[in-house]
Amino acid sequence: MNLHEFTQEISAHFKKELPFVLYAKPTENRVQALLQNDNTLHYTEDLSENGFVMAPFDFTGTASFIPEKSSVKIKTEVVTSKIDKTLSPLATEITNNKPEKDAYLKKLEKAIETIKNRKAKKIVLSRYKDFELQNFSIEKLINQLLNIYPTAFRYVWYHPHTGIWCGATPETLVQVENQSFKTMALAGTQPYKDTEQVEWGPKELDEQQLVTNAITNNLQQITSILKVSKAYTHRAGSLLHLKTDIEGVLKKGKTTLAKIANVLHPTPAVGGAPTKFAKKYIIENESYNRSYYTGFLGPITNNGATASLMVNLRCMEINDNISRIYVGGGITIASQPLAEWQETQNKMQTMLQVLAPML
Repeated sequence: MNLHEFTQEISAHFKKELPFVLYAKPTENRVQALLQNDNTLHYTEDLSENGFVMAPFDFTGTASFIPEKSSVKIKTEVVTSKIDKTLSPLATEITNNKPEKDAYLKKLEKAIETIKNRKAKKIVLSRYKDFELQNFSIEKLINQLLNIYPTAFRYVWYHPHTGIWCGATPETLVQVENQSFKTMALAGTQPYKDTEQVEWGPKELDEQQLVTNAITNNLQQITSILKVSKAYTHRAGSLLHLKTDIEGVLKKGKTTLAKIANVLHPTPAVGGAPTKFAKKYIIENESYNRSYYTGFLGPITNNGATASLMVNLRCMEINDNISRIYVGGGITIASQPLAEWQETQNKMQTMLQVLAPML
């Protein structure tokens, strides 16, 4: 099945308002999809069934799920094609809204003050921006997403109960292959400007170390071997991040995929530190429900023994021709509000490039 036939089949499924998910793993040309045969909204708790999981930020043990046993599985290969990467002038202009900027700056200042009072070391604050789509098509969305960000985990999820969610995330929550696992610490952001040889300031280096320490400390209880790399610069589309690779071996017979997810989520890269305080602060102060943004998602196979769970970053939600793009950043004691605002502006460009021909 070629990509055109693949997108046509998904489009026909979408027109029937039946759930589906398609995804491509980082650097892979293969795209897989599950087309659910009814409109039931399934849930999973133990992450032990084959299918695709979609968990919210406020994950408390239950996540939305498209089961493989209730779906038709199709796949194709992406052949890189010329796509529209030009941002609409309207898209660039509309992201600079003074009332929205001022409201976000106030939230940033409050978070920094909270950190200065030693109630937290890091708090991740986010916001969203709505864009009206002029000529939305599911086929165009799929083609744009798959072609622009080949090094990211790309996905499109649709269910009549949740609407469309899609993204190109650079961050792994955990990859599991039997007893072996891989994860990462990802923090710090700056625009990519033709080179990965860049300098990182104390704020980004400290934030990255904080994230790394929190993840490795949480993993101690469920691992028998733990290896941690040095931090290095990692490119994700038009952005650069600091990345640390973490891998090892899980304790035999004592660790399930659900337990790993509960131990790792939310990471300090999307919540903060300490985890419980930061999550509570976010829910009480962001003034909106993140829903699936900064939750986790991905395919589960081999009855939970194999999985690729990703953090749902660089994503958007689409309902009734309105696209809601979500962006955020990690706030520490060294954060500067205007710089943090600009970081979210830069991150917004990821999904705006996908939407460019539909704005």
